[in-house]
Amino acid sequence: MWGVKMNVIYDVIVIGAGPAGLTAAIYASRMGLKTLVLEANLPGGRAAEAPLIENFPGFPEGISGVELIERMIKQAENFGAEIRFPEEVLDIDLKGFPRSVTCRSGKYYGYSVIIATGTQRKKITVPGESEFLGRGVSYCAICDAPFFKDKTVAVIGFNNEALEDALYISNFAKKVIVVAHGGRGEVDEDLLRKCSEKMNIEFRDANVKSINGDIYVKSITLVGQAGVEEVSVDGVFIVLGNVPATTIVRKAGIMVDERGCIRVDRMQSTNIEGVFAAGDCTCGGMQVATAVGEGAMAALQAYRYVKRVKR
Repeated sequence: MWGVKMNVIYDVIVIGAGPAGLTAAIYASRMGLKTLVLEANLPGGRAAEAPLIENFPGFPEGISGVELIERMIKQAENFGAEIRFPEEVLDIDLKGFPRSVTCRSGKYYGYSVIIATGTQRKKITVPGESEFLGRGVSYCAICDAPFFKDKTVAVIGFNNEALEDALYISNFAKKVIVVAHGGRGEVDEDLLRKCSEKMNIEFRDANVKSINGDIYVKSITLVGQAGVEEVSVDGVFIVLGNVPATTIVRKAGIMVDERGCIRVDRMQSTNIEGVFAAGDCTCGGMQVATAVGEGAMAALQAYRYVKRVKR
């Protein structure tokens, strides 16, 4: 129902429930700020898709992305943060005071805003990509790999995330073909070694021309040095990296750079007073650990700002 939140003013509204947004919520709510987190999809963002996170401090054996996010949610809620999902943000008004965030369920008002919208998947933009989404085409290995048990799949992309996904999918699929669409990027040598040692992972240096099928994916057409080749596959995982999800905040007056990344200073402040940004939408370290640090800093600055404007 529209207007259900009109009599409530939050101290801080966090847009996005990935590692940066959830950390900001943990810090803000622990410091006594009335905190609301809005997430358009499921909490976690890219981190929740990681089968195993091995480089987050405090977990020497590694931890799954899902478990790490679940712990963050519980911690934030224990301190009193409200986390609402799926709650897509349609518009942000940063000119008025308090600031307003419009969602399908109504408007939310807050003294300060922390943008933690993360990134969205790059698309390969070839015939068949959108047509077969959910029918063989996927952007999430941890979500869909189990559906391809004993089948042949292609992983499109050659970056650390693509190799991590290929390793994970290889536990289910009979064969995994890693296609270095657009060329090979820099990758972790140990990760590449692990993939090379797997008997059911192979590499192709080629570009994808199309994804083919009838009801479901049946093949991909590759273009390489040997010419045009059609390769039979049952599924296609597209892992070409991400771009910052900043369209709405840019419309609201937040400054971004030529890549679409939100411009922030060392304190995570944007060009609008009382509005902060953290995590992958700022194109910082693009790691869970760096997102957590940025989320904490943004919350600390939001706390100082809110205390000042409330005096």
